[in-house]
Amino acid sequence: MSIPSYDNPERLAVVAAHLIPLVLLPSGLWRIMLGCGVSMGFSRATLDAQGFPGRGTVMVVLLTLLTEALALLSLGLVRPWGEVVPAWVPWLGGRRVPPAPVVVAATAGGLVLTAIWAFALHGVFTGRLQEVHGRGWHALVVACYTPAILWGPLLLLVTYAYYRRRAPARARAA
Repeated sequence: MSIPSYDNPERLAVVAAHLIPLVLLPSGLWRIMLGCGVSMGFSRATLDAQGFPGRGTVMVVLLTLLTEALALLSLGLVRPWGEVVPAWVPWLGGRRVPPAPVVVAATAGGLVLTAIWAFALHGVFTGRLQEVHGRGWHALVVACYTPAILWGPLLLLVTYAYYRRRAPARARAA
């Protein structure tokens, strides 16, 4: 059995890498709606206290953009730029990306994300999200944030495929 190169990463890893930004999109859109002043089940007093719309809007838009940007980095685990720095990058272009730091960082990230989202969603499912008024709004929060729990496990799956493809055979055998 030959080890595939980035020209032929495992199909499951490619699909998982592309799913990561998509599972985060509903929560990001929910945050942006909240930031724009749509109640999303919160009282006007709560929205005003958080600065929605206003200063809080900038925060949630930046958080959403940062989240999606980090999610898009997972594509590097299945694309050529995750193995060789693109030529246009000053001083580093054309250099091989060492797999060990990538695997360590992505694994740590996947584990932390799994823990964070599990903890956050535990609160949602156990009724700790009491600021949201109305069953419909609560259901919308759950529907928008539940897919995000997949971020960590999907990242771990893609990282494992990257490791299998990039790690020297002797390291995988150990």
